[in-house]
Amino acid sequence: MPERPLSDRSIYRARPTVRVDGSAHELVTQLLVSMRMTEHEAGLSELELRFSNWRSRTDGSAGLAFEDERILKLGASISVYGGDERTPQEIFRGKISAIEAEFSQSAPPELVVLAEDALQQSRMLRRTKLHRDVSIAAVAREIASRAHLRPVITDFDTNIGTQLQLNESDLAFLRRLLRAYDGDLQVVGEELQVAARSRVQRETVNLALFSQLTRARVTADLAEQTNAVTASGWDPEQAQRIAYTSHGSSLGPGSGRTGADVLGQGFEARSEHIGHVPVLTDADARAMADAAYDQRARRFVLLEGRSDGNPALRVGTHAAVRGLSPRFDNVYYVVRVCHHFNLTEGYLTDFEAECAYLEVA
Repeated sequence: MPERPLSDRSIYRARPTVRVDGSAHELVTQLLVSMRMTEHEAGLSELELRFSNWRSRTDGSAGLAFEDERILKLGASISVYGGDERTPQEIFRGKISAIEAEFSQSAPPELVVLAEDALQQSRMLRRTKLHRDVSIAAVAREIASRAHLRPVITDFDTNIGTQLQLNESDLAFLRRLLRAYDGDLQVVGEELQVAARSRVQRETVNLALFSQLTRARVTADLAEQTNAVTASGWDPEQAQRIAYTSHGSSLGPGSGRTGADVLGQGFEARSEHIGHVPVLTDADARAMADAAYDQRARRFVLLEGRSDGNPALRVGTHAAVRGLSPRFDNVYYVVRVCHHFNLTEGYLTDFEAECAYLEVA
C-alpha cells in the first residue's frame, strides 16, 4: 500500500498547536521553541515544552513573558495537537506537573514545561490492598474511577483469584497484572483503554524508506528467543498438578519465519519455565505461558525509525514498512513513540516497533 500524504499542500506546515486550560494563546504559539512528547507501552505519556521566556511589550519595553502565571502554571491542563496545522490531531492531554527556568548569558531566558497524562495520579500514591476474587477488568475500572477516566475495557473479565497490591501504585499494580496476561494499557483523551494485546491496532501507517521514513535501523536478535515456554503449579480445588506448554498464541502483525524457526538453523532447542509466579488453575497456566512466549517472540525483530512528523504514529499502530530489504520489509507493531518539534528540524517522529517475523531473503 502507498503512503498516505501528510498534507494535501506542497508544503507540510506542522507547527504544534498547544492549548492551556482549553484555550489557545497567541503568546504560547509565538514563543514555543521545542516540543517533545513520548509514549510507551503500558501507559503514561510525558510532555516537555520549551518556550522563550522573553517578549517585547506594546509600550516598547521588554521582560519575562510567563511570570504572571496567567497562562503557564503548575496544575494547568494542557493539550498538544500535531500534524497539518489546518487539521491537527491531539497527541497529548494532561496536566503541568513541573516548571523549569533556564538562564544564560548567551541566550534569552527559557521556560520548560513538563506534564504527564491522566495516569500521573495513578502513579503518585502507593497502597497495600487485598483484591479478593477479582478480574483485571474490575481492577481497571476501579483505577479508572480514581483517576477520573472513563474505562474502555475489552476482555479480561475472567476471575483471576485474589491479588495482593503490596506497597504498589495503582499504575504499577495494573501494569503487572496486564503484563502477566498480555494486556495493553493506554490513556486516550479521557478514556482508560485496556485490551488484550492481540486486539490492539490503533491505526495502520504505510512508510517507505527515504520517503516519509527518513531513517531506520533493524535488528534480528535470537538471544531471547525460545522454542517453548512451560508453566506448572498445583490446583488446590482439584488436588492435581497443572502443566502447560506454549508454542505461541498471538505473535502480532507480519509474516515470515519466527525466531523459533530460525533457532533450528544453528542452535539447540531452548525452553523457558515460569517458576516465579504461583499457578493455581489451567487457565492461569495457559494465559501466563502464552503471554511469556508471545512477548519474547514479538521482540525477535526490532525497528528503530524516524519519520516525517506523523500524529498517526502512536503506540499500538501497525507500521507497514517498505524499502528496507527483502528480509526486513514487514508489518511492525509500534511500542514507543517520541513526537518532537524544534525550530531547526521542524516536526519529526521517532519510534520503536517490533515484529515476530523475518521474511525469507
